[in-house]
Amino acid sequence: MDLRDWQSYVPIIPVLKNYEQEDFSHDLIAGLVVGMVTIPQAVAYAYLAGVPPESGLYACLVPMLLYAVFGSSKQMVVGPVAVAALMVAATVSEHAPKYSDAYLGITTIICLQSGLFLWLLRLSRMGGLVNLLSHPVITGFVNAAAILIIISQLPTFVGIDVNNSQAPWLVLSDFLSQISGAHLLTVSFGIVALLVLLAFPTLILGLTKLLGIQLAAQHAATRIGPMVVAAISIPIVIAFDLQGEIDVVGAIPSGLPSITLPPFDATLWIELLPASTMVALVSYIESYSIGTTLAARRQTRVNAHQELIAIGAANIGAAFTGAYPVAGSFSRSSVNFYSGARTPISSVVCGVIIMFTLLFLTSLFEGLPVAVLAAIVMVSVVGLMDLKNGPNHWQLHREDTLTEYATMFLVLFMGVEVGLIAGAVLSIAFFVRTSSRPNITQVGRLANTEHFRSIKRYDVETLPHVLALRIDENIYFANATQIEDKCMKRSQRRRTTQHLLVVCSSVNMIDATGLQMLHRLNANLQRAGITMNFCDLKGTLLPRLQEAGLLDALTGQSFISADRAMKYFEQKAEEERETQQETPANDL
Repeated sequence: MDLRDWQSYVPIIPVLKNYEQEDFSHDLIAGLVVGMVTIPQAVAYAYLAGVPPESGLYACLVPMLLYAVFGSSKQMVVGPVAVAALMVAATVSEHAPKYSDAYLGITTIICLQSGLFLWLLRLSRMGGLVNLLSHPVITGFVNAAAILIIISQLPTFVGIDVNNSQAPWLVLSDFLSQISGAHLLTVSFGIVALLVLLAFPTLILGLTKLLGIQLAAQHAATRIGPMVVAAISIPIVIAFDLQGEIDVVGAIPSGLPSITLPPFDATLWIELLPASTMVALVSYIESYSIGTTLAARRQTRVNAHQELIAIGAANIGAAFTGAYPVAGSFSRSSVNFYSGARTPISSVVCGVIIMFTLLFLTSLFEGLPVAVLAAIVMVSVVGLMDLKNGPNHWQLHREDTLTEYATMFLVLFMGVEVGLIAGAVLSIAFFVRTSSRPNITQVGRLANTEHFRSIKRYDVETLPHVLALRIDENIYFANATQIEDKCMKRSQRRRTTQHLLVVCSSVNMIDATGLQMLHRLNANLQRAGITMNFCDLKGTLLPRLQEAGLLDALTGQSFISADRAMKYFEQKAEEERETQQETPANDL
């Protein structure tokens, strides 16, 4: 394997080959800013996932560096994210009681299985499976996940002890029943942190405008609110000795993560496999969406196959370093982009900051109130919600709106895996229902052109003895019978029809059922005295029709275009008229 082959599998190689000193100054600043955003978020998401706070920092170290090496996006930052943390928390709460509360062991197994599943998709070239989770399904899932995350954080936010392992609505019910016992000091910290986080972007933009300061990364500066509230709350807790009054993070072990093997229990691995598969799919789709969005802003592209390798490697790295599943982070990637990052070296800089924090600064976070972490999580997930898509799509494509809302409610009431699978099945069912009722349009020639359009929409020319029907769908098992029925009825209803011309400009695929149907239609039309003809057949379809013997059995012909077909039928009709006119004279 030469260097060019390595560059395709390890995108960091060409980046380093063409790296310039000017790039480093941009990457350094971006890495520093992202590091400030990442640390409090990582600790907060660790609490959400139900693992120790240091695991959140571990998830930002090796996985981030592995993605920097193998990822095709130059600005995306990989690490702990809220949606994956919620899915992990739901899985851990279900399985941990059966296995002596082995929380961290379960999360590392999920990491490893997720990473291996993504690699398997790449090796088998089946990455297209992720498309089963359509945009409405993902939107509905994210909206539901955001609601579930907010519900899970409410008890922590007000200092109430509620069993978060139970159903979300039981958590909410217990929370409301105990709200009168809210801890005033905890609530104060939570509300102040929440208000600061919500107002921080506006305050920063207003302040810089008032002072006439032009920040190169002004948008990114508005995202460092989590670090600001952490930096304010920790000294207050320490100065007033409030560690015994409110819940705080407590001691975080210093030092880098050690290499550990995920526990192997065949039964546990099998039980976790469905959840790991869903975590892998959601992590990849979320990451790929972020990567393509950022790449479009720089007029570049991300490689979908390489992303399977990179996100898979990041999760496998998380599995062996005591972390939990990771994905591309929308908030941190946006900060990285708007801070001016040019290459993945910014992630390396961020990794160095995380490493320095783990070695020397973990003691600073011991006094961080968990209510502040709850506020950070809630504000982060609110930004992920998109409640406008559903109403907007209702007029354009109602099936998308129904799929989105069905997914959202099923995730809320039935669980993450059930909701996602049901949403995917529903979107496929809507697709099959739509394609099983194909649009078949009669077309005619636009005057003095070679173009053919619908007779209902345009003033076109037709031939009385030729019925030209355009099939606006692939021909396969779900719609073959419908197409046959419509073609037969319309051919026989139009009594002057002698030739049926099937316009295949919109047909890209015909399966075995479709081929059998066309054979049958050809025979039935022949018995009715009508020939069947094709035009505009794609190059990929011709070999299939020939192998099936359809072209040999065809009562009519196959034309390269509708224009050629109509000219042929016009000429043939003219010749028949001339023959009919000459016959009486010859008889005399």
